[in-house]
Amino acid sequence: MAKNQSLTELGDTDLLERLSGAKEELFNLRFQLVTGQLENHARVGQVKKDVARMLTELRAREIEAAAAAAGEEVAD
Repeated sequence: MAKNQSLTELGDTDLLERLSGAKEELFNLRFQLVTGQLENHARVGQVKKDVARMLTELRAREIEAAAAAAGEEVAD
C-alpha cells in the first residue's frame, strides 16, 4: 500500500523517469538471467510488479484526465 501512495504523490515526469529506470533494470536482469550471472532470481518478479504498478498509475491518470476533459466526475 505504501508503494501505491508514493507513486500517486509523484509527478508525471518523475513517474516516467522511474518507469524508464525500472524497464532498463528489468532488461539487465533478464540478460543476467540468460547468461547465468543473476544471483537474486526473485528480483526479476519484483521489478516486473513495480513496472506494472507504474503503468497502472499512469493509466489511471490518463483516464482521470480524459474524464476531466469530458466534464465528467471520476468516481473513486
